[in-house]
Amino acid sequence: MMDFPPDTERFFKVVWEIVRQIPAGTVGTYGQIASMIPVPVGVEPEDYEKLGPKWVGKAMNAVSFKDEPSVPWQRVINGQGGISLPAGSEVATKQRQRLEAEGIAFDRKDRVDLNQYGWDGPPPEWIRSKGLYPPRAIRKPPTETPGQLKLF
Repeated sequence: MMDFPPDTERFFKVVWEIVRQIPAGTVGTYGQIASMIPVPVGVEPEDYEKLGPKWVGKAMNAVSFKDEPSVPWQRVINGQGGISLPAGSEVATKQRQRLEAEGIAFDRKDRVDLNQYGWDGPPPEWIRSKGLYPPRAIRKPPTETPGQLKLF
């Protein structure tokens, strides 16, 4: 397995460009962002399915102090709605504080409700213009409409 994507610099730049699109008060996930990026040349699609989210995490870790103001790294969390940084670490505390300052609430399990705060992705025309894919949905579709009769 590859620790980094074949063209790491290019991959990281694409990740950061996507993350810059996540508005305050919403969160994206590592897997959601990876799902927008075409599989890098030389990587099997099945491998990318596993490696892509990890590579997005590495891109978030690689945000430098110089880039930090323009890359809202705090808005990228794991697929369970949690912060993936070591619990209690200075940077995990900073991430949580930044998210809470944007109005994002955590539950008793220290998770964000992705149905409430999940990002739906950038506009389709932006996605097309960058040669990316629409993001994987992180919100669960509604199971039923209130007041609607169930047929089965």
